[in-house]
Amino acid sequence: MKVLVVVLSSLLAVAGCDSPGGPDDEDVLDYERLLQALRQSGLSAQPAGQVSQPFFSVPSRLIAIDADQVQVLEYPDERSAQADAARISPDGSTVGNSHVDWVAPPHFYRAGRLLVLYVGNRADAKAALERLLGPQFAGR
Repeated sequence: MKVLVVVLSSLLAVAGCDSPGGPDDEDVLDYERLLQALRQSGLSAQPAGQVSQPFFSVPSRLIAIDADQVQVLEYPDERSAQADAARISPDGSTVGNSHVDWVAPPHFYRAGRLLVLYVGNRADAKAALERLLGPQFAGR
């Protein structure tokens, strides 16, 4: 009987450690975790430097998937990511007051503090990004 009480007490203590409704640290995506997750999806994802776009408030870190690029913008908080995302037109051709002629169809995704832009046509890349970040919110 004593063992059962100790086991139940331990289980309740562990269950009480989780924050209700909040994501675990392992669930929060950042650049490094996204890069790893893309690799685990079978894509040849590699770090590819940085780029600054005048229409986004933070620089992008790049991930190369063969000849295609994924731009990962990591914001200090979710609110900042949401503010930049709100400036993107539904078809992805305009960001704020800037009209952008992408070299291939743009696909914008947002999850937590990340805003991710994939410019390309690879079905496997789009499927992996959608699985990891949710459906695109803007683009073609």
